[in-house]
This record gives sequence, structure tokens and C-alpha cells, in this order.
Amino acid sequence: MKTLIVDESHVLSIQEIPIPAYKDCQALVKTLSCGVCNGTDMKVIHGTFKNFSTYPAALGHEGVGKVVEVGSKVRNLRVGDIVLLPFLEEKSGEIYPGWGAYSEYAVVGDAEAYIANGMGPGTPEFSEGYFAQTVIKPTDKVDPVEASMIVTFREVLSAIRRFGFEPNENVLIFGAGPVGLCFTKFSKLLGLKTVITTDIDDEKVDFARQMGADYAFNSQKGDIKAEVKKMFPDGIDYMVDAVGINQLINQGMELVRYNGKICCYGISPKLGMDLDWSKAPYNWSLDFIQWPSKKEEGDAHAQIMAWINLGVLDPKDFISDVFDFEHIIDAFKLVEERKSSTKKIVIRYY
Repeated sequence: MKTLIVDESHVLSIQEIPIPAYKDCQALVKTLSCGVCNGTDMKVIHGTFKNFSTYPAALGHEGVGKVVEVGSKVRNLRVGDIVLLPFLEEKSGEIYPGWGAYSEYAVVGDAEAYIANGMGPGTPEFSEGYFAQTVIKPTDKVDPVEASMIVTFREVLSAIRRFGFEPNENVLIFGAGPVGLCFTKFSKLLGLKTVITTDIDDEKVDFARQMGADYAFNSQKGDIKAEVKKMFPDGIDYMVDAVGINQLINQGMELVRYNGKICCYGISPKLGMDLDWSKAPYNWSLDFIQWPSKKEEGDAHAQIMAWINLGVLDPKDFISDVFDFEHIIDAFKLVEERKSSTKKIVIRYY
């Protein structure tokens, strides 16, 4: 099968490796689509992803696929099922699994089957990711290309739950890329009173308004501090860094209220900074979510699918480009060029 590889020199190529073997509690999946992650994928490519150093690596972690074969002890997966988060779990020759969802085939695990056979959480055979390798029901109103967006949806919703967002409170979101737009949309769906989203690009600011932001600003064309303080003299409940820029933490300290929270999502390529809390309130919290829990991500699935099936959340609103797999390197060039119109890019395999 073909897969996308990045080597230690940060060069991308499509290479052939063997189709992965699957175990008794697993299934073999033919990939249908995979979303490009502007955060994780790009950091792995450039060698700035925290604690990742195994190259050459097979990339991709936002995959959707169709089950084509099942192991002898599988309980909840059937041939023909559409599933989320197929991965490569094992090294193939000299190629390490950088999750590997850009491969033409991958595997998923049946969590219930593992647990029933004495190989549940805490055993070396079990991966927490099995809790999030969820089946898309035939009645779900989403096609396989759009379904790749569900991975980001679930990650962001599980982060919002971990951050502790509450209805009727107020949030300031820095960044209107795919993740920032999800924070914006979900904050409104969850009943936050005021959602403010900023970016440095006018088109992305417009996207944020379309997602329901009550106020959206270009931070290079206005004084965000003055705007927020005018609306919230005592500070805002939550400040979210949705882009991974550490300096936003210091900026947020001037804007967050007493006992408010600065919420950092994702992994910054810079793993340290000088914190200056001289302008912060006496009491405040700094909360990092660098790695979404797959169990919590799986628990967010029902809410995401309910919103999609009710028509209040449309994955197409978050997708700007779809590339066939043979043009995947062109897709990454588009991300590198940082085109202003780019939301989520999805790779299609059929």
C-alpha cells in the first residue's frame, strides 16, 4: 500500500509499505479520507512536535475508513462499517508510525473485545485510542470526506469539557483557524453568553462571525485589550489560545478576570517562555491541554453526532479544500503557504 512519509530532513514523499497485519480484537480498514492537521502534522514534519523524534514516520491522525476484514474475537465491528481513527500501530521496516492515517490501509481496535478477553486498559495490548475508534452509523448525516472533521470536533469538545466552560460565561478566543472556529461554534452551542474571536486575517475574522462569534476582530488592526476591557472592565472568564503561541499567555493575563482561566490548546513549537503575571489578577488559572484524552474524545462523540444530525453543526462549513491522495503533497504545500482561505484540508482516497 501507499502512505505519506516524512523523513528526518523534513521531506515528504509517498512510499509503499506492506498492508498492516491485524490482531484478533482488531479490524483492517481501507482509508476513505483523512484531514490535514495544521498543528500536529506540521509540527511532526518540521521536527517541533513535543517528544516526537522517530523518523522516517508515516503521517496522519484524522482518518476515516471502511472495515474490510475483522479479527476472530471482534464483537462490535463488521465488514462495511465506517469507522474513525484508523492507525498504524507498528513499525514497518524502517518506517515508524506517526499514527499513519494517510496510509491506504490501517487498523482499528474493538475496545469491548479487548476488555472481554482480559486485555483492557492497563495491559500492554490495549491502546486508549480504541475508545475513540467509533463507528459512523448509516443514519448519521455525514459522508466519509466530511466525517474526517468529526475528529477535530471531538478533540475540541472534549477540551472544552476539560477546561470547564459554563453557560452564560464569556470567552475570548485567539485564532480562527479550524480549531479556533470549532471553539467559537461550540461555545455558542453550549450557551456561553459572549464569544469574542480574534485573528490576524480579515477572511478568518469573517469565518468567525459566520460561526456565531458575537464579536470578531483583526488583532493587527485594533487594540484587543481596549476592546475587551471596554466590554468586560473586570476581565473575561476564559481566554483560549487556539494557535499555540506562548506569548498569548502573557497577553491573556491582562484580560482574564479574578479567578478566570487561561486555556492553552495544543502544543506550541516553543516549549518554554517567561511568564509575567504582574498585570494579572491575584487569582487565576493556567490550563494546558496538549494531548486530548482519547477516552474523553470518544465520550464526546454522541454530542457531536447529535449536533450534526440536528443540522446545527455542518462539517462542510469547516472544510475549504479536498485533495485526492495522489496530490497530497500539493495539499501540504497549500498549508505551508498559509493561504487565507484555507480552513480544513481533507485528503480523499476514493
